[in-house]
Amino acid sequence: MARILIIEDEQDLAGLVDYNLRAAGFETDTANTGAGGLARARAHPPDLVLLDLMLPDVAGGEVLRMLKSDPELKKAAVVIVSAKGQEADRIQGLELGADDYVVKPFSVRELLLRVKAVLRRADAEEGPAAVLAAGDISLDTSRHQVRVKGEEIILTALEFRLLRTLLERSDRVQTREVLLSDVWGIQAEIHTRTVDTHIKRLREKLGPAGDIIETVRGVGYKLSPP
Repeated sequence: MARILIIEDEQDLAGLVDYNLRAAGFETDTANTGAGGLARARAHPPDLVLLDLMLPDVAGGEVLRMLKSDPELKKAAVVIVSAKGQEADRIQGLELGADDYVVKPFSVRELLLRVKAVLRRADAEEGPAAVLAAGDISLDTSRHQVRVKGEEIILTALEFRLLRTLLERSDRVQTREVLLSDVWGIQAEIHTRTVDTHIKRLREKLGPAGDIIETVRGVGYKLSPP
């Protein structure tokens, strides 16, 4: 089973989550500080990290950034678990590269379902290696790399999934609801402007090549190869 690292300074909560994850068959590790969590992750790379944002030493956002910038750890899925529950907080966490965002207080059963959903999605993305291309854009699924005219473009995990989905469904209109379901998984309750915001940022990063992502007014988006 997958290895899960819990970075949480509330020891009672960490113990409860740890107990339930183990009961569900997962291998677990815990840390109550950001620095401790990074050390545990480097010593025993996890498949998924449950990350609190308000840690006593290093901010959770910084821990996330360091995880995603480490070549040995960047493939680990990250689920933020935080009391900061405003839409802006959730969107910021997802844009930093988190795979999901759970607001405290939460149902342990819901957390387990979200963890399993994120791991399933990660497994699906590990499928057969392929290079998807359209216009000046190429996406290498095995290297998790995007290039425009041969120059690498750095995308967040969500932006990468969004572009991959559009490339795989080239010339087919994708509604906002479908994109929320298939790219964000169980984050479908987030307001639909989340999709618009990510499309806008994705286009900006891709530059003129991003013009192949068309807006279908009142419906959603479509990637139309030139």
